[in-house]
Amino acid sequence: MNPGTKEIIQARFEALQEEAFRRRDAFQRAATPKIHIGMATCGIAAGALETKAAFEQTLKERNIKAQVHTVGCLGHCYAEPVVIIDHPDSGFPPIFYHEVTAGKARMLAKMFIEEGDPRFEHVYGATEVNDMIPSVMEFSRFSLEKRVIMDKCGRIDPDDIYEYIALGGYEALVRAFQMSPGEIVEEIKRSGLRGRGGAGFPTGVKWEMASNVRHEEKMVICNADEGDPGAYMDRTLLESNPHQILEGMMICALAVGAGQAMFYVRAEYPLAVKTIARAIRQAGELNLLGKGILGSAFDLEVDIFEGSGAFVCGEETALIRSVEGYRGMPRHRPPYPVSRGLYGRPTVINNVKTLALVPPIVTKGHAWFRGIGTAGSPGTAVFSVVGNVLHAGLVEIPMGVTLRTLIFDICGGIPNQKGFKAVQIGGPSGGCLPESFLDTPIDFDSLIQAGAMMGSGGLVVMDEDTCVVNVSRYFLDFTQKESCGKCTFCRIGTRHLLTILDRLTCGKGREGDLALLSVLAADIKAGSLCGLGKTAPNPVLTSLKYFRDEYEAHLKEGRCPGMMCRPLTAFYIDLDACARGCDACAIVCPTDAVFTTSTRKKGIDQSLCVKCAECMVACPPQYNAVRKVSPPGLAPVIPRPEAPPPPDAPEGVDPSGGAEK
Repeated sequence: MNPGTKEIIQARFEALQEEAFRRRDAFQRAATPKIHIGMATCGIAAGALETKAAFEQTLKERNIKAQVHTVGCLGHCYAEPVVIIDHPDSGFPPIFYHEVTAGKARMLAKMFIEEGDPRFEHVYGATEVNDMIPSVMEFSRFSLEKRVIMDKCGRIDPDDIYEYIALGGYEALVRAFQMSPGEIVEEIKRSGLRGRGGAGFPTGVKWEMASNVRHEEKMVICNADEGDPGAYMDRTLLESNPHQILEGMMICALAVGAGQAMFYVRAEYPLAVKTIARAIRQAGELNLLGKGILGSAFDLEVDIFEGSGAFVCGEETALIRSVEGYRGMPRHRPPYPVSRGLYGRPTVINNVKTLALVPPIVTKGHAWFRGIGTAGSPGTAVFSVVGNVLHAGLVEIPMGVTLRTLIFDICGGIPNQKGFKAVQIGGPSGGCLPESFLDTPIDFDSLIQAGAMMGSGGLVVMDEDTCVVNVSRYFLDFTQKESCGKCTFCRIGTRHLLTILDRLTCGKGREGDLALLSVLAADIKAGSLCGLGKTAPNPVLTSLKYFRDEYEAHLKEGRCPGMMCRPLTAFYIDLDACARGCDACAIVCPTDAVFTTSTRKKGIDQSLCVKCAECMVACPPQYNAVRKVSPPGLAPVIPRPEAPPPPDAPEGVDPSGGAEK
């Protein structure tokens, strides 16, 4: 690229920056209070739309001057709906409020925004260090994170491209224009960036392979086909900061010589699809996409393909088949997509998080990125931490942080004073690790050595009441249903594995089942073509290895130590604790299994009980009379009183209702 073109690119981008800075300064200098509301899917599911409407209605009714500013997800899903109120005239710093319902929103609008009282009992913390209110950075859930991918999430309106530009957005693209394609590839290679979609393949190597292929038409695809149960990192990034991913995609296209790009997003993510479509349109309007980007000779058109939600389409060759109009089924490799991909064109497929890391690497350099994480796994990783954990949500940490730090120090540990039992990391393809592995560093290589895998970043925490056999059955049920059916070992083998686990969780296990599980799992891993089949047995293998005693309890004793498997559990009422005349459990029982004994206390008819646990939930805590046991035979039999005989019928009348004699 000649110097004159570089100057044109720089001048045009500086004009965009100037407009972005002008808008930002006007917003920040405005004397009115600012109400920032997280409006990603997690916030909306928790009631953020109602919270926003309540703020707007109250401001209008009371004639209060304030600005409602919608932003993306901050990652603190346990605290949704999240609201940050910046009210300079009150004398307080910006304040972070959690669980802001519509009622709380009306109260804050009146008492804080109008009257200046921040209502300290509802304050979670200040977003800036100050002398009046503890900062949220004093809490480990905030301070122990290292945000690179999620740096702008929750700070900007994802629907406003100028807010992204004002915070340094698209500077990396302009910087990439000052470099040759080879220099861009070399920078990514030297950074050590590995794919964040699960496999951990070196991103720079993939780009280099694609750039070396001589072909007039090349493609870049952002793989946003996120399907792991409990994983929502990619969805949140697309909803909260789409332009960073789009910028990473543009730099990739510039490096490998692609003129077309595509977002492959599952249709179950309507807000993500809507947000990224708007981002593409806005970038095109500012000449950051399309023909002659910023006055250069670089053209790039970006489309969106909505997948139907097949888990196997997260595998790149199955994804390509899906886009081409065929059933999503993996194919043999080589040839790899970088040499022969979509419609026979060289195609680079990168995960959402991988592309989101590209702009900061190009801007700050490979040495900066190498300074984060470990030697073999540089940078940060984003995890969706769910399950039995206090502060669930999205967490971005440097590679190398231990599982213990993530679960206990950052996410607050196990609620209700329960003990930790296991963590399933890597989604349904990962492994179930016990407490002895809590000091394992979270990086690609260490997790594989432990029998798990990084995966896309899903992490499910389990407490002492969890049945690992049932959890393995759950994950295997998912992968078995999501198998495309191409490979016999995956199609039929996972079905047989699931049948054995079904037997075990119903107390009908057979001698030799545990040995058969191990043999079948090894055969499935060896005989499957793609990563789905090769990793589907992982939850079974790791849980069988580390929790064999639980499998044996199910098999030999018909007992579920976690008391999760319904066929192996029973509920009964402790008559010594039960209160006479209390009907709480009887009222909620959906099958009328709860009856009143002759002493006016309650019992449970085991033949009618469906083990829904509603009685245990409804029992007043001061009584705590409902007990759960395994195996079911431990439940004492409380006889149900016989129904009283019908009252004596009047003389001459048939008790059955017949005609008068």
